[in-house]
Amino acid sequence: MSIVVTIDDDFFYDLNDTSHINITTYTVNPLAIPCEVKLLDYGVGVTICLLLIAIFLLAIPGNVLVGWVIRTSQHALTPSDIYLFHLTIADGLMALTIPFWAVVVIRGWLFGDFMCKVISLIFDTNFYTSILFLACISIDRYLVIVHASESLKSRKRMCSQLLCVGVWALGCALALPALFNDVTRPKNNSDWLICNDNFDIGNAAKWRIAIRGFRHIFGFLLPLGVMVTCYSITIARLLRTRGFQKHRAMRVIIIVVIVFLLCWLPYHLSMIVDTLLRADLIPYDCARRTSVNTALGVTNSLALLHSCINPFLYAFVGEKFRKKMRMLLQRKMAQERMSVSKYSRSTSQTSDGNGTVL
Repeated sequence: MSIVVTIDDDFFYDLNDTSHINITTYTVNPLAIPCEVKLLDYGVGVTICLLLIAIFLLAIPGNVLVGWVIRTSQHALTPSDIYLFHLTIADGLMALTIPFWAVVVIRGWLFGDFMCKVISLIFDTNFYTSILFLACISIDRYLVIVHASESLKSRKRMCSQLLCVGVWALGCALALPALFNDVTRPKNNSDWLICNDNFDIGNAAKWRIAIRGFRHIFGFLLPLGVMVTCYSITIARLLRTRGFQKHRAMRVIIIVVIVFLLCWLPYHLSMIVDTLLRADLIPYDCARRTSVNTALGVTNSLALLHSCINPFLYAFVGEKFRKKMRMLLQRKMAQERMSVSKYSRSTSQTSDGNGTVL
């Protein structure tokens, strides 16, 4: 059975007619268009890499020296000394992850899924503990200056040890989401790998927003509120007292807060914008998305700078710490001179007995 269709010549004329005006508007959904993954300019990448290496080379010896001076002190450790010692551990461990991030800036993530989880877990744990120990130091200085009490010194030392355990436990708990990190390959760049969170349980967007909320609260806003409150009351008390040491302590406190804000505020502001973008509270735009990604990379390097500044702020600026370090260095030099002297005497006695000098 066949079907015969007759087509009028006017039909082809209508098909070829281009005089009609198409008034149908087509709106592109920006959420459906993936952003092109743009790498940092090579010069910018090299600059950030060199900055990270410099931070690493300063942070490791600085924190090791501070930890050595505190632990070898012959005097009983104050709560501030205990917090500072744990702060040096947190900053030192965070600094150990810096070489990995320096490589990421140049070549992306090259170390596999397991190291992605481990390095992220170490970084996040010490990210929280470092800032929380800064808050603990501010609380102790507030208690020492505003509520000085010698009778509670031994009990405060015991409480400070328990508080350190609590800070480490809280830091580890808050860093557990780092175990969800995996190595992924962006869709528009087959040669670049990234170590990023990959939530496959429930709503990934809600998980990210919740974790970012904890990061903003416990990693910045809460410690900053504690530091500002304690140091404001402490400065008010110092202003009512006289003496060079009191005003010098006030100057150090102001520097501590300013450096903390300069290092961490840009990073957290970038993270807040990134969180608002993920929650669709800021209109999505590919250029804005790319700018935020770049800002997170640059401000993260600036935040890591705080790990090598801490030893200078909390230790080398302090007169008591410098005095302890001089005493330890003098003792070390005296021990070396004594050992050299003993070796010289034993060599001289051996030479006299044998009648020859080599």
